[in-house]
Amino acid sequence: MRAEKKSYTGTTEQEKRKAARSRVEKKTARRNGIARLLFTLIAISLEIAIIVVFFVALNGRWSWASMCTRVVGFVIVLTIYAQHKTASMKMPWIILILLMPVLGIVMYLLIGLNGSTRKMRRRFDEIDGKLFKLLPVQPETDHSLSLYDKPLGNLSSYIENYSHYPLYRNTDVIYFSDAAEALEAQKAAMRSARHFIFLEYHAIEEKKSWEEIEKILEIKAKENVEVRVFYDDMGSISFLSSDFRKRLEEKGISCRVFNPFMPGLNAFLNNRDHRKITVIDNRVAFTGGYNIANEYFNITHPYGHWKDTGIRLEGDAVRSFTVMFLEMWNAIKANDIDDSDYEKYLPEPEYRAKETDGYVQPYGDNPIDDENVGENVYISLAERAENYVWYMTPYLIITDEMIHALSLAAKRGVDVRIVTPGIPDKKMVYSVTRSYYNSLVRNGVRIFEYSPGFCHAKLSVSDDKAGVCGTINLDYRSLYHHFEDGCLIVGKKAVFNIRDDIAAAMAESREVTELYRTGRSRFLRLGQMFLRLFAELL
Repeated sequence: MRAEKKSYTGTTEQEKRKAARSRVEKKTARRNGIARLLFTLIAISLEIAIIVVFFVALNGRWSWASMCTRVVGFVIVLTIYAQHKTASMKMPWIILILLMPVLGIVMYLLIGLNGSTRKMRRRFDEIDGKLFKLLPVQPETDHSLSLYDKPLGNLSSYIENYSHYPLYRNTDVIYFSDAAEALEAQKAAMRSARHFIFLEYHAIEEKKSWEEIEKILEIKAKENVEVRVFYDDMGSISFLSSDFRKRLEEKGISCRVFNPFMPGLNAFLNNRDHRKITVIDNRVAFTGGYNIANEYFNITHPYGHWKDTGIRLEGDAVRSFTVMFLEMWNAIKANDIDDSDYEKYLPEPEYRAKETDGYVQPYGDNPIDDENVGENVYISLAERAENYVWYMTPYLIITDEMIHALSLAAKRGVDVRIVTPGIPDKKMVYSVTRSYYNSLVRNGVRIFEYSPGFCHAKLSVSDDKAGVCGTINLDYRSLYHHFEDGCLIVGKKAVFNIRDDIAAAMAESREVTELYRTGRSRFLRLGQMFLRLFAELL
């Protein structure tokens, strides 16, 4: 048989046709994903409009209907008022329902409910009951941290008691100030996988950054490495089509989708998986602010230079990230086949850390348990700070409790600084972010806007002792509505790396502290305060 003719690049005509067909399919898939997003949003809007029009007409025709609506609205307002939530989250709903009962009730039932259904809670409780008992109990490590720094020891105990993820020592941490460097390290680690590769991301985009990863995953799957991909449907809806999962399965890559986005009264619709986790063989783990999409690695530049960061863990603490992934993989859908043996993914690591000092504590946060671990960690760092506490966040939409903690720290003489974007990705959210500046700067907090572009990193560092890197923004969505992950790092070189990176970002930023102390017009302030009424929905 005559060999197929190759081009000067060594590629056969058949391979070229296959590659071209694949590119067309992916472009079509992305268009289909965007079309599905638009259709779903239009459907939800129509659903709200139809329900509102129906009840408005009903109220106008029969006085008893109007009275029932007011009674239902009043009951919902009392229920919201009695919830164990910050007033910053309760008041917007109360105001909306009292001013416009029909619209307020419909909006609250469609998108205001938080924390899932009882069935979903039972599902997570069942899985967590099996997984959390596989995490180590290490009282000597906890005691050692308390001797090093009592407030940090108390913070670590809080994380372990309420998120169930323990403190570790035998772990090396590498901090990446550039997401592109983190991605290259991540790909290198995946190439060395022998048993399994787990990926969990809020957003995946079928372009260059993902295509390179997919090639590695396909090769590893052929080598009998177990490969799993888990992504959030809402986060990826404009990047992927519904057949993305099928195409991965055909390559031997297991894939599941978190909480498919669709119209309807869905108590779980408001809760998304915002985690970014890669785990290899329970030996190496990666997390940070970046999703798997081109803009995060500055392959494209929609908002100037994209600033994002990540960390690489190797050693004992990787166990917690493996458990986080297994929790979401198994708990989200009852008709998927669960893992029957979790322990095979949690072997004792044969690793001796190069950096023997310091502590590492990965932790998960979720909206189901009503414990706001992510927010409380950030607040605790401010409360225990003696010299400085710095934050970097893409969005600044915070509760009165956090405003008070940051302001009080500044009043105590602590150097409190926050870095936010100089170029926004969402202009309305950016306006709300800026509405919080005055409340902070008038109490001594300093605000910097990252001039080169958009900073998407989620970082905190305090007193050269403790740092946090993960997926948790300083906004309501991350702190109250989403599944998130973070990593508390104490007494390691990575803490200084985080400090130096934030300092370098501030050197490239514009400080707006004085401008927002007195410089806003009354009209601008009024507009920003109005937008803050809807901050929980942004």
